[in-house]
Amino acid sequence: MKGTLLVAGTTSDAGKSVVTAGICRWLARKGVRVAPFKAQNMSLNSFVTADGAEIGRAQVAQAQAAGVEPTADMNPILLKPGGERRSHVMVLGKPYADVDAMEYGAYKDHLRTVALESYHRLRAAYDVVVCEGAGSPTEINLRRGDIANMGLARAADIPVVVVGDIDRGGVFASLYGTLALLEAGDQALISGFLINKFRGAPELLDPGLATLKELTGRPVLGVLPWVNDLWMDLEDSLALDNRPGNRQSGHSGRSLRVAVVRYPRISNFTDIDALAAEPGVSVTFVSSPGDAAEIAEADLVVLPGSRATVGDLEWLRRTGLASAVAGRSGPTLGICGGYQMMARTIHDEVESGAGQVDGLGLLPATVEFRAEKVLSRPVGEAYGHPVAAYGIHHGIVTFDGGAEPFLDGCRVGAVWGTTWHGALENDDFRRAFLADVAAAAGRDDFVPAPDVSFAALRERQLDALGDLIERHADTGALLDLIVNGAPAGLPSLPPGDAR
Repeated sequence: MKGTLLVAGTTSDAGKSVVTAGICRWLARKGVRVAPFKAQNMSLNSFVTADGAEIGRAQVAQAQAAGVEPTADMNPILLKPGGERRSHVMVLGKPYADVDAMEYGAYKDHLRTVALESYHRLRAAYDVVVCEGAGSPTEINLRRGDIANMGLARAADIPVVVVGDIDRGGVFASLYGTLALLEAGDQALISGFLINKFRGAPELLDPGLATLKELTGRPVLGVLPWVNDLWMDLEDSLALDNRPGNRQSGHSGRSLRVAVVRYPRISNFTDIDALAAEPGVSVTFVSSPGDAAEIAEADLVVLPGSRATVGDLEWLRRTGLASAVAGRSGPTLGICGGYQMMARTIHDEVESGAGQVDGLGLLPATVEFRAEKVLSRPVGEAYGHPVAAYGIHHGIVTFDGGAEPFLDGCRVGAVWGTTWHGALENDDFRRAFLADVAAAAGRDDFVPAPDVSFAALRERQLDALGDLIERHADTGALLDLIVNGAPAGLPSLPPGDAR
C-alpha cells in the first residue's frame, strides 16, 4: 500500500490535528508504515527531536500515533509568533530568520522548495504520508504563496478531505464555502468532507449530508462524535480547554489547586497536561486582574514557558498579577520563560531588545539572552528519580548564590525554577514533586496517586483517536483516496473561477 492524503479544515481548531493523528493511528494498527507531515506550522507549542530539531508538538503526537520517531521533515517550517506582526522562523528544526508578516513573503519560494523536499523524503521512506493543512485552505489573500494547503496539494497531486467543526455552528455553509472559494484546479483535489465534534443523533444530519453532496458532488466521509476528555498535544492556546480533565475518582481529600498563568505569548503549555491528568489535582488557567485571588489561594502557581519573556513579564505587571505572584508565600514553579521571569535581573538584547529589565526577584539569579538558541534533550535526576526532558531557550540563567540546584535551574524554599520542558511527564518525579508541594502548602490531606502513567494515558488518547476514524469514518473511501488519489471529473463550483 502506497499513497498520501491531506487533511484540511474550514478554520483553525476545526480538528485537523486530531483527525490526522487518528488516521495515522488507524493505519499503523493495520500494519501500514505511516508518517505525518505539516509543511508549515504556526505554533508556540514545540518539541526537540532526538537529533536536536525543533518541531511542532502536534506533529510529535501524530508521529507517536503512527508509532515512529518524529523528525524535522515532519514539520520543516515552524513559525513561532513573538508579537502581533513578527515571527521566529524555524527551518528543518533550526533557527532561520525573524521576520514580520510582509517580509515573510520574500522567503516563500525557498521555503516551498524545502517543504516539498521534506515531503518527498517522507514519501520515499514510508508507505503513506498523511499531511495536515494549516488554518483554512481558503485564505484567498494568501493563496499565491501558499505552502501548506492547496499549494502543497497541487504541487504534489495530493487528494484533500476538509474537516468542519459542527460544534461552532454553520458547518454546511463553511464546508460549501471552503470549496466554492477555491479556483477550479484546487477544487479538483477536494475529494470529500468530514464533520467533527457532533453531539446528538447522526441521522438528524442525513438531509444536510445529502444536500451537501448534491450541491458539491463530494460525499461526507464521516461524522465524528464529540468525545469528552479527548485531547492531544495542542498547537495553540485556542484549544486550551481540551487539555486532559481533572480525574479525581478514588481520591480522598480536597483537590490540590494549581493556578497556571496564561500570558499572551504562553508557550509549551503542554507541560501542564501531566499535572491536570493527576487524580486530586485541579488546574485552572488565570489571565485577568480579577484572578489575583486565585493566585493567592492556589496551592501551587505555575509560570509556564513564554515566547516573549520580557513582553509577558510587562503584561504580568500591567494586570497586577506580578504582584500577586511575588506576594505569595506558597509554592511557585517557573518553567523556561516563567523561570526567567522569576530572576532578579534580565538582560535581553536578543528577543525583545529591551536591555536590562527587573525580574520578579523570586530567585537569586540573572538571565542573559544570547543569539544562539539552545535546543537540547537533557536527562538528570531530582528527588532520587531520573528525569528526561527537552530544552528550548535563548536565555541563559546564572545563580547569584544561595540557591539549591534543580533540573538545570534552582530552588529556594518553596520556589522552583527550571529550563526543562516535559519534566512533569516523568511519573516518579512528578509524584515526588507534588508530595513536596503539598507539604510546603500545608496540605497534609493530599497524597499523589501511586499508579498514574502519563505515557499510558497519552497512548489511550491516541488509540481513542484511531477508534474515532475506524468507527465513524468511511475507511474504505479514505483508503481509496490514499492509494488512488482524487477521483477524476469532480465538478467545479462556478464561484471558484469568478475571482
